[in-house]
Amino acid sequence: MTYCVALRIDRGLVFMSDTRTNAGLDNISTYRKMFSWEDPGESFVTIMTAGNLATTQSVVSLIEERMKAPGDRNPSILGLPSMFQVARLIGTTLKEVIAEHKRTGMEASNTFNASVIVGGQTKGSEPRLFLVYPEGNFVEAGPDTPFFQIGEMKYGRPILVRAFDPAMSFEAAAKLLFVSFDSTIKANLSVGLPLDLQIYETGSLRKGVERRVEADDTDFQTISQGWGDALKMAFDSLPDVIL
Repeated sequence: MTYCVALRIDRGLVFMSDTRTNAGLDNISTYRKMFSWEDPGESFVTIMTAGNLATTQSVVSLIEERMKAPGDRNPSILGLPSMFQVARLIGTTLKEVIAEHKRTGMEASNTFNASVIVGGQTKGSEPRLFLVYPEGNFVEAGPDTPFFQIGEMKYGRPILVRAFDPAMSFEAAAKLLFVSFDSTIKANLSVGLPLDLQIYETGSLRKGVERRVEADDTDFQTISQGWGDALKMAFDSLPDVIL
């Protein structure tokens, strides 16, 4: 399992993913699930993946191979005129990989499924954020749906719904994601540190702040402890139920 979140705020895009994968309690590994590419001044793209690891690794490998040797049928995602075209190409690639794996491997319906969050900006357009489904189709974030989650989302969603504000700063957005991930990690062993954070500022058309959040990260520890203390104080301040 995994957990990935992307926020669309007024200042740009904020991405965070965990790195834990597991095939049982005694088989836990760390794999990167966030990948970013840039053509400075022209385009910037970040994707985050959840689902079958073989499927997601194949998708990333195909994207990178086609960036090195783009063709008419398989163009580079950095050479496309819009983020809509980027999302469509990634959706096609994901669908292609899943179909190929099903033809050559087990036939279980969900064995090779995966989903992808795609975000970024191309020159001359606004930043855009998409959620790509295993079938290859996708939806776009907007005012009513300003963030996407994939993977183990239920534990970290309440804080996003209650505290998200499109006008928030990058620093506040990172704090919000820290709380969301801390809640998820405490509730589900299949999500774990380290975390990857990527900031993209509107109009920059290049990578922004990148950060690997390890278990001993001071900011994460402070926010985790502070959030726990604040919840306890809020709980204690509520009136007892009259029985």
